[in-house]
Amino acid sequence: MTELPPESVNPPVKLPVKLNDQGLMPAIAQDFNTGQVLMLGYVNPGSLKRTLEGGQVWFYSRSREELWHKGEMSGHYLNLKEAWLDCDADTVLLRVQPDGPTCHTGAVSCFFHPLDAAPEQFETADNGARILDELFALVKDRQQAMPQGSYTTRLFEEGVARIAQKVIEEGGETALAAVQGDVAALPNEVADLLYHTLVLLAALGVSPAQVWAELRRRRH
Repeated sequence: MTELPPESVNPPVKLPVKLNDQGLMPAIAQDFNTGQVLMLGYVNPGSLKRTLEGGQVWFYSRSREELWHKGEMSGHYLNLKEAWLDCDADTVLLRVQPDGPTCHTGAVSCFFHPLDAAPEQFETADNGARILDELFALVKDRQQAMPQGSYTTRLFEEGVARIAQKVIEEGGETALAAVQGDVAALPNEVADLLYHTLVLLAALGVSPAQVWAELRRRRH
């Protein structure tokens, strides 16, 4: 039997790597020597590039919304030995040599809770930009139902010109808060700006998906 060359067994990846709707990909860290699964994190293109080129694992922290060098605080780095994409190119397996316990609790692995039966309680994460899609769905519902007493209903009744005026006003207040260094007020002002922008999109029959598509086009 003729032995196949390595490149025939594991051809170079030519498929585009698939990211989720947050621009991230799950990354499983596995102990290179024992095969034990150590943790699950997420990577974006930047953290994956640093991992592959630097030899230590970088993740993307969804809570802090920034790149995260695993071990930078504890000294328990994950030293990369191999990296593998799954068959769909939407998950990466990082085979690593850990410098110490991987879990922040001090456990070797983050997976130490046995699961013998279906859990009785579940908690849904409520973070990230997905709230914009949820808010737009609510805005569309208000546009269709036009419930009395709703501020969104009043905006639709006053028309596109008034909604556009509110976007200008909120944009100005956002810029003013930034110029004044009012960090405490800035999130509230940006939230007002985003909300009125979503109402304007709905009033003109434009969906946020069209905006997301334009942003994806611009990132190349």
